[in-house]
Amino acid sequence: MMAASLVGSGVRPQGAAVPARPVEVVGLTGLRNAEFGTTEQELTRRGILRSDVAACGPTLTGHGSVSPIFADNRLVLLWLDDPMSTPEGITVGTPLPAVRAAYPSAAELAAPQGTHRFDGLLARDGDRAYLFLHDRATVRKIIAGYAEWARRLFDEGYGPC
Repeated sequence: MMAASLVGSGVRPQGAAVPARPVEVVGLTGLRNAEFGTTEQELTRRGILRSDVAACGPTLTGHGSVSPIFADNRLVLLWLDDPMSTPEGITVGTPLPAVRAAYPSAAELAAPQGTHRFDGLLARDGDRAYLFLHDRATVRKIIAGYAEWARRLFDEGYGPC
């Protein structure tokens, strides 16, 4: 189906949500053990990718809050949930003003009218991006990976399940 890196300051933007659990930072290269562009076979061989009958697709060992999305057998996106964070400290639940302060050049994306989908902010850095899905007040979901696949996910309304 449907992956430069933003250098994080390590400082949580003013107004950013404080997570209840320890967060793991997801950069635009991927996770520490699951980099964008890696094949499904390589992640499986390293014991990182597994099939979980209870999950809606493959999962990453040790990353219950992350859903990997593959295209042409390569990891192209990570669908993130709480307690995952960007290097700038943006998590699910972060107020939109903090997201806009952390990513001032993020493009506003409007969900198609008549759908139950969220609006988005697409923060690109070269061929990579964060897609922040929001309810016009706070971040509800974060997708990280290749910019073209993040945009395609937004346009087509694809989810991890």
